[in-house]
Amino acid sequence: MVMAAQEKSPGSSRERSLVLWFDEVGIDDIPLVGGKNASLGEMIQQLTGKGVSVPMGFATTAYAYRYFIETAGIENKLRRLFADLDVEDVNNLRERGKQARALLLHTPFPGELRNAIAKAYEQLCSQYGTDVNVAVRSSATAEDLPDASFAGQQETYLNVQSVQSVLESCHKCFASLFTDRAISYRHTKGFDHFAVALSVGVQKMVRSDLAASGVMFSIDTETGFKNAALITAAYGLGENIVQGAVNPDEYLVFKPTLKQGFRPIVEKRLGTKEFKLICDDGGCKITKQERVTLSEQQQYALTDEEILQLARWACIIEDHYSEVRGTYTPMDIEWAKDGETGELFIVQARPETVQSQKRNNILRSYHLEEKGIVLAKGRSVGEAIGQGKVHVILDPHKIDQFRNGEVLVTNKTDPDWEPIMKKASAIVTNAGGRTCHAAIIARELGIPAIVGCGNATDVLKTSQIVTVSCAEGEEGRVYAGLLPFEVKEVTLENLPRTRTKIMMNVGNPEEAFSLAAIPNDGVGLARLEFIIANHIKVHPLALIKFDELKDADVKAQIAEMTARYKNKSEFFVDKLAQGMGKIAAAFYPNPVVVRMSDFKSNEYANLLGGKQFEPEEENPMLSWRGASRYYDWRYRDAFALECQALKRVRDEMGLTNVIPMIPFCRTPEEGKKVLAEMAKHGLSRSQAEPGNEITQAQPGNEGLQVYVMCELPSNVILADEFSEVFDGFSIGSNDLTQLTLGLDRDSALVAHIFDERNAAVKRMVKMAIASAKRNNRKIGICGQAPSDYPEFARFLVELGIDSISLNPDSVLKTLLDVAQVEGIS
Repeated sequence: MVMAAQEKSPGSSRERSLVLWFDEVGIDDIPLVGGKNASLGEMIQQLTGKGVSVPMGFATTAYAYRYFIETAGIENKLRRLFADLDVEDVNNLRERGKQARALLLHTPFPGELRNAIAKAYEQLCSQYGTDVNVAVRSSATAEDLPDASFAGQQETYLNVQSVQSVLESCHKCFASLFTDRAISYRHTKGFDHFAVALSVGVQKMVRSDLAASGVMFSIDTETGFKNAALITAAYGLGENIVQGAVNPDEYLVFKPTLKQGFRPIVEKRLGTKEFKLICDDGGCKITKQERVTLSEQQQYALTDEEILQLARWACIIEDHYSEVRGTYTPMDIEWAKDGETGELFIVQARPETVQSQKRNNILRSYHLEEKGIVLAKGRSVGEAIGQGKVHVILDPHKIDQFRNGEVLVTNKTDPDWEPIMKKASAIVTNAGGRTCHAAIIARELGIPAIVGCGNATDVLKTSQIVTVSCAEGEEGRVYAGLLPFEVKEVTLENLPRTRTKIMMNVGNPEEAFSLAAIPNDGVGLARLEFIIANHIKVHPLALIKFDELKDADVKAQIAEMTARYKNKSEFFVDKLAQGMGKIAAAFYPNPVVVRMSDFKSNEYANLLGGKQFEPEEENPMLSWRGASRYYDWRYRDAFALECQALKRVRDEMGLTNVIPMIPFCRTPEEGKKVLAEMAKHGLSRSQAEPGNEITQAQPGNEGLQVYVMCELPSNVILADEFSEVFDGFSIGSNDLTQLTLGLDRDSALVAHIFDERNAAVKRMVKMAIASAKRNNRKIGICGQAPSDYPEFARFLVELGIDSISLNPDSVLKTLLDVAQVEGIS
């Protein structure tokens, strides 16, 4: 054994080497140097030529560990020590672990091993400088097994300097094979404690304690969306992020257009980053937490260029490992920025093992198993069931009292309520019909809601436990107590492809990635109002005319929200572009029809700073909204910000699958004025041949199509004229029904009359489709009717409508209905 360890002849087997350099190992060498070190070697060998920076270093081998254990006779002592191991007895486990680690630490390394490590470290110093700082990491030989991950079981030592400190750290890494958590994990998984060996990686230290570090995934970790790279970042050493000690920044980058040369950062979330872990004097022995200054907390830890560079590396690493493994392999990657040089480095990479294993082809449905006392009834929204404590709130100024998981009960909602609506397990309102604000937002959030109850705030009491059921048809019921229900999941396989495009209504960017997993042909309606109300919250003119604001409190709030922006209008453009871009990315390359803002004046007034710029109107529903604002001198500067955001999404992010749509356009002349305003901001309609509208984004295809909502009787009556101005129509059945029947769709008093199946409404829809076909223009529908009424969806298909855009919970059901109408099995 000793003679073998001393052999250094040119023909010696790598398996009998005590130390190997990273560029001498690759992904096939996990049994030799463990998962971490094999991966580092693979990247240094294969990816540095593609621009990926990985610090050089060396690894002690599994053979070195076994040589140490066997020559010192440690294995027999460990076997005796573990003879009565009981991992269920915490005291027993703690005592056995302590004795095992002490046994290894008190046994000196063989001279050959000490010399091999010392020589390798001295060689590293000759490359980087005298007494180079290194990171010393454990790398177990069983780290890459399909059903077991040993990551985090052993120790890491940072900022290690000098030969003696390196030897001490390697010795501690060997001993850490017997941490309490590692012993318990191996026992639980059925591994022989003596079948797993330990390799130690000694790598040039990246001084991230002087800059930043983090973790990135080449897949979205929450939804499994494959086309996004998720990057987290915080100041200081990376252990704070890995251990969850800080709330880091988060960035999402869209990979397909990144590879085409665009800059698609579709989301940036600022973390608090309150502390950073830094190296203290004393080499490997000491690190300390240091509070981050408030000004640093309010800044992103990475620049946009650094975010994009890391995302490019994530793509390169993922592509390489997918090729090597012969299957799609998303990656979990650790990175660090050197505060001395400003360079970025990859310090670890391993296959991601959670989302990549999940199946996304599941349909979920809810079924109440028993009935109870009905406390309130109304129109059901969605098909889910929610439960929780009632919280009755009548004053929007008290919404801060609402807690996660409660059932929101109120009179009605508007955009001011949206921040808490997403926290609710269910929503119940006195007023409103199926197309009121509460209903629309609840559908987008996937939350069950019952609207138009009339007396919900009287009969339901705060802290009362209830079950809210929307799984029993058009009438929703609030039951007393927690009733049992089941959730059924159906595997989606062999779904039909229909002539009629089946699209989705999506407003919340935060749900876009998960909704994209539902079979679809794109997004027929993406509402900008949700992004403005939830992510921006400020009236655009309050940003443009910030210096003219009269309300000191409002001005202070806006100043705090926009502190990172020298130009406060950029805050609006940035947030809107990210929200729009995330939805477009989720459904790329399918079309995403984005409806430009359609707040009414009273809703705009509820935005921060809005009261100063909005008129008080008798009937906001029929007044200054949609297209009429965009070219008006009182608002066109605000519309310009929407145009800038759209241009950024298309030109900078490369998401040319976005098609803007103009709402509430009363006349063709109004449409021309809007297009002229858009052209001023670089958004000129491409004048494509009729019927040749963009259906999929193609690299270099920058043609801009513009659609119009068909929601007014004038849009139907003058459809031929509107066809000369716009490239396509989307029927808004909510407003079209309202204006055809002459009723207020938000009024509970006339809600029983509101019905898209009315003969007058259906005749208007039929006329609109016929006119669009006659003019060779695309026409779809994005209103509520086909989501609620299968017979209405069949009516549309029979008329030859091009697309039906549905609420996400209605997509699959309607798809099957449409296939049946089209005769597709």
